[in-house]
Formats: sequence, C-alpha cells, structure tokens
Amino acid sequence: MSPKPLDGKVALVAGATRGAGRGIAVELGSAGATVYVTGRTTRTQPSEYARPETIEETADLVTEAGGKGIAVQVDHLVAEQVERLVARIRAEQGRLDILVNDVWGGENLKEWDKPVWGHNLENGLRLLDLGVRTHLITTHFALPLLIERPGGLLVEVTDGTDAYNAAHYRINPFYDLAKVSVNRMAWAHAKDLAPHGATAVSITPGWLRSELMLEAFGVREENWREATQRIPHFAISETPRFVGRAVAALAGDPERARWNGQSLSSGQLAQVYGFTDLDGSRPDAWRYVIEVQDAGKPADTTGYR
Repeated sequence: MSPKPLDGKVALVAGATRGAGRGIAVELGSAGATVYVTGRTTRTQPSEYARPETIEETADLVTEAGGKGIAVQVDHLVAEQVERLVARIRAEQGRLDILVNDVWGGENLKEWDKPVWGHNLENGLRLLDLGVRTHLITTHFALPLLIERPGGLLVEVTDGTDAYNAAHYRINPFYDLAKVSVNRMAWAHAKDLAPHGATAVSITPGWLRSELMLEAFGVREENWREATQRIPHFAISETPRFVGRAVAALAGDPERARWNGQSLSSGQLAQVYGFTDLDGSRPDAWRYVIEVQDAGKPADTTGYR
C-alpha cells in the first residue's frame, strides 16, 4: 500500500464537531493524519447548541477515512483546558504538524442587519469571544509545539476572503469584526511563524452545506438542490468536505510556504491543486458571489463549478 501524503503527521482541528471543522478533520484523516478533534458536544454532554453531532462521531469518521481520530472535549474559551490538550498531544505524539482553528459557535447569536445599538449586546460580545478569543487562546498554547519542527501549518478558518470582507459589510458589527479579525490574525501569525519555517493562512469555504444550513433550508445532502427553488444562488454551494480537501492539499504541499499570510478560499485552491467536491465539481463560490449574485444576475453556475 502506497503511503498517504500525511502519514505520520499530527493535526489538531479545534472546533470539529460539525460543519467545516468536521469536513477538514475527515479529509486530513483521509490523507493519513492522526487528527485530534475538539469541541464541546460529546455523546453524553451536549453544548448549548443542543445539536446531535458529537466530537466522537467526527473522530470515528476520521478513522473510517483512513486516519486516526481522537476526540477530546475542550471549551477553547477556557485556557486551562486548551493547555491540557496541547500537553496531551505532546505526551502522546511528541509533535504537532497542522493546527486548524475552526472554533465558532455564533450561528444562534447573530442578528441580521442590526446596528450595534440594536443588536443584543450580550450575544454580540459572546459571538466575539467564540469567534476571536478562542482562536487566540488556542494558538497561544499550540503554536510553541507546532514550531518545534520546521514545516508546520496553521489554518485560520473564517467566512469570506480578506478582499471580500474589506469591501462588504457582513451582517452586523459583531459578526463583521469576528470574520475580518480571523483573516488579519492569520496574516499576523504568518509574520511570527515565518522565522520558524512555519506557514499561516486563513481559509474560507464558500456557501457551506453544513448540517445547520441544510436544516434551515429543510433539505438533506441527498436532495439539497431542492433548496434552489427558494434560494436560486444556493446552486453554488459546497459540502464541508470541499474545504477539507483544500486544507489537506495545503498540508501536503511541500511548497505551502508560498501561501504564507494569504487569505484563501476553497474554490481558489481547487483551481490550483485540482481537487473536487464530492460530486466531482469545483464550485468557485466567492468569484460567483461577486460576479453573479452581488451583480444582480440570475443564478447560473456555468463556468463557476
């Protein structure tokens, strides 16, 4: 059996219970990595989300894909829990090659099109804690282990490329700041990591067919196209595995340092590395959003997937 590109590599996907985090963890496993998957929801202890997905399920999917999945319950707002997690990875593996910061948790906290004075303040600040503080706490403890070996990769997951977010107001001031901050965070980490031979990038999926998104549209992955009858531009959407393949491609690229400090998208990297979504297509969502959706044109994915 030929070796997989990430055989022997150790990854931490922070925030891997569902959505992009789960898709990334599974694809890293498919490439052969040992993947620590973290989140707050376990089979015996749900978070306030009250969702059915668990970190154990994600770990099982990683293992089924060909890697080794290890589930660890962690609240990434609690520094002591993150510190213990990294100490465990050090003790069990002696290395960390890939860190994916996908902690979020703000879906139920954001209010659409609300100015700062109209948005619930407690929810807005909680959103920032979950979307920004968690990432800083995690990198504070994990990056010292990552840089012990040259070639480490940090991936900060956000919503929107740096260029798109800089030019567009994203939902409300709290959400806008959270998503812009993560792009900038990756750029800043890149400056610190470069002297250690490590790479930092931010990455955004396109219109993600996460568990929550499919549920909101009243469809399943098997019949997701039915949602386009109500929201035609949903035709450009992608599975969480697509951004997972983007991260796996980056991690397996010996020349990944060329991307250091950059804001990337799943669709952009698909054009470079040649991977596809599960259906064999290559949705280029952010180009589509700018050139078709935001331009007020009828939904038509020709040339975009």
